[in-house]
Amino acid sequence: MVPNRDTDPIEWRIHAMCERVNGAQQAGYYYYNIPINELRGGAKVLVDGREMSMFASYSYLGLIGHPRINAAARKAIDDFGTGTHGVRTLAGTLILHREMEETIAEFEGMEDTITFSSGYVTNLTTISTLVGRHDYVFSDKLNHASIVDGCLMAGAKFIRFRHNDMEELDMRLGEAPSQVAKLVVCDAVFSMDGDIINLPSVVELCKKHDAWLMIDEAHSIGVLGETGKGIEEHFGIEGAVDIKMGTLSKTIPSVGGYIAGSADMIKYLRHQSRAYIFSAALPPAQVAAAMEAFHVIRDEPWRVEKLRENTDLFIKGLQSRGFDTMRTETAIVPLLCGTDEKAFEMTRGIHERDVFVLPVISPAVPEGLARLRTTVTAGHEPEEIERVMDIFEQVGKNVGIL
Repeated sequence: MVPNRDTDPIEWRIHAMCERVNGAQQAGYYYYNIPINELRGGAKVLVDGREMSMFASYSYLGLIGHPRINAAARKAIDDFGTGTHGVRTLAGTLILHREMEETIAEFEGMEDTITFSSGYVTNLTTISTLVGRHDYVFSDKLNHASIVDGCLMAGAKFIRFRHNDMEELDMRLGEAPSQVAKLVVCDAVFSMDGDIINLPSVVELCKKHDAWLMIDEAHSIGVLGETGKGIEEHFGIEGAVDIKMGTLSKTIPSVGGYIAGSADMIKYLRHQSRAYIFSAALPPAQVAAAMEAFHVIRDEPWRVEKLRENTDLFIKGLQSRGFDTMRTETAIVPLLCGTDEKAFEMTRGIHERDVFVLPVISPAVPEGLARLRTTVTAGHEPEEIERVMDIFEQVGKNVGIL
């Protein structure tokens, strides 16, 4: 029986989502939550006995399975075990935690760092701890959901400006009362489109309007900048950002998130952030793995250069084959399909040819802008990229995208 939307809205929402998922599964279009049996380096995965080329990975520098990182994780288990005694504030902080935070702070060029249990939680707690009622927070309309949720949770006046539209940001900042606290939050690299925020202009506007600036570097660490240090290095304006957020689960093959900034701000977050005070500490193995990953990025700069070369090859190759890759400038390369059905058809045809990609459909993106959200990494070889692009082209012609 279909629940009544008016009398039982919770049951109706559950039913509506299950109906959509069931319909996709019955049509052979459901490709989410696929169990992966093995991660074979940075470019291959084993799925149900099939080796597939991985073109949906966040491991931009191909660090998953790196022997130094694996060895660091194993040693941490030998030295500390698999967990801690609780939350960081009371009994859970290890010497490893502080060593990792010092490593990240040095990498980011900031005074100190604080780490949290996930990237999502990092944005949620940081924004809602720094601003509140009577404050103003400004967010690019294509920012990640964790930023949006942090802004909503803060209870501040939440102002969204058109994507990368500096004129509107200037206007919105100018409309805010001069005596209130103002925080501007932007992704460095936008996770669905692959383009980059106009950081120099954002920095200029924040100075003009006396606003704090927080940048989410989840998809830019290891990706942007000559040595992979992110968006400030990319634009050559080191020291311009007040608050840097990053994850430990994309380029860095571990788990967690971090905030880098001034020593005083980090001290404030350690004593005010509910997600820090009331969440258990990151496990030793994950801490050691994350810390060693930053050392590997420093010691193996060829990975950043190879990613840059692979990205250029991938974007230009797809565009030359007729694909609309939208605004991308980075290793996140959307292939615009239009309708949800076309995105599903593309995914099915590509999976049948042993390439792992995933569709992004409404409501995650606006209707009519469904796409394959493909990624390229330093783990791919040029010959493999060319082979996979040929597969994309063949399937694109078969389903009518090209």
